[in-house]
Amino acid sequence: MPISLGYADGAIQTATGKINSQDIILIRYINRRTLKCRLSNRSTNFIAPDMVTGCAYTCGYCYMRRNKPYGIDVAKNQDDIIEAIDQHVNSLNWPKIPDQTHERYWTYDIGCNTDVALHFKHADYGQLFDYFKYSEKAFGSFATKRVNLKLLNYDPNSKMRIRFSIMPESFRKILEPQTSSIVERLEAVKLFMDAGWDVHLNYSPVIAYNQSSDLYEALFRLVDTKIPDHYKHRVKAEVIFLTHSEKMHLYNLQQGHEQIETILWQPHFQEIKQSGYGGAVLRYKHDIKAMMMNKFKRIHHHIIPWNTIRYIF
Repeated sequence: MPISLGYADGAIQTATGKINSQDIILIRYINRRTLKCRLSNRSTNFIAPDMVTGCAYTCGYCYMRRNKPYGIDVAKNQDDIIEAIDQHVNSLNWPKIPDQTHERYWTYDIGCNTDVALHFKHADYGQLFDYFKYSEKAFGSFATKRVNLKLLNYDPNSKMRIRFSIMPESFRKILEPQTSSIVERLEAVKLFMDAGWDVHLNYSPVIAYNQSSDLYEALFRLVDTKIPDHYKHRVKAEVIFLTHSEKMHLYNLQQGHEQIETILWQPHFQEIKQSGYGGAVLRYKHDIKAMMMNKFKRIHHHIIPWNTIRYIF
């Protein structure tokens, strides 16, 4: 794990660790200037300002790996972030009309640009968790590739959702090095539910490569085995197909990660799209993706029909 160090505004210090491939993690404390809650309506209704930006993991498909390859930014003005969320949620209509993110509460993703479970010790996430726990209207959520058992010491009273990201283990070993194994993540579902967390599965990114339908069939059978029967009705899912980019492709090649790009770079299946944030990205071609989504759902529903898919794109 990276070591959290204190230092002056904007200064950068280094810590030696085993997560970053270069064994160097930079931790910078900043004042978060952008405090806007952004509309999403996918994993959550909104994306909250980040307490931490960047990630010490080096997942081969993640834009954070290219944009911030050696470190994280930690917001010093975390009270301002919580106040911004509170002001935002109080500006919304109440009661909320139920939707796929939650039947009652307005939902906020607090880890869009980081892995909260991995970087839990670098920010006062306990204070943020408390905000959602005691809020009349708001509900917090984040996806993670890390089974951080220290989070079991906190009982959010079902007002926080942890979404364990999963993919076939053979993909994880290449694309998500040094993260928790898929078996560890699935075995954590019961533990976190017992500790008062709302738990979902995040099939992300879904990748089409080399008979991947067989790999996902095996993954669904593993999910069915690892989650006890009396927990299954509470475990929902989201499905997100791969978004790649030429910049990320070139970055991986420059870093010597040809094996990663063998899996991710499929130009005969992919086309350029404009992302919601203005950048050019590569996604599976529309007609091919539609076929893949239908096949994914057919296999998924056949093996684990209890695992309701909230949304898929």
